Amino acid sequence: MSLIVGMSILLGCQFLGEVIGRAFALPIPGPVLGMVILLLGLLVRGSVPAGLRSMGEGLLKYLTLLFVPAGVGLIEHFDLIGREFAILIVTLVASSAITLLVTSQTLKLFARRHHDNETPR
Repeated sequence: MSLIVGMSILLGCQFLGEVIGRAFALPIPGPVLGMVILLLGLLVRGSVPAGLRSMGEGLLKYLTLLFVPAGVGLIEHFDLIGREFAILIVTLVASSAITLLVTSQTLKLFARRHHDNETPR
């Protein structure tokens, strides 16, 4: 029964993301908005429900299957990738650097907040 609850939460968040994305004509995919909704819900709740945890762990076992279509796309568009290789490399390096910078600064912020909120024993 808990798997049904977990799947319902995931699909509900994705559905809300799709509805919001289409209603406001946002350039962000519905599933991404759904993940943001899920994140906000989990932050408000403060913990992950058991059903959602077990469903997430079950889906993670098969995560590698999601890369098959991407691999097929790479092979299908090999010529295009070859022509735009330099631009792709610059984009990948820049986006990775930005992600690393934002992640490190976020971690620093949360670590500082956690340190400031600790009470001496």
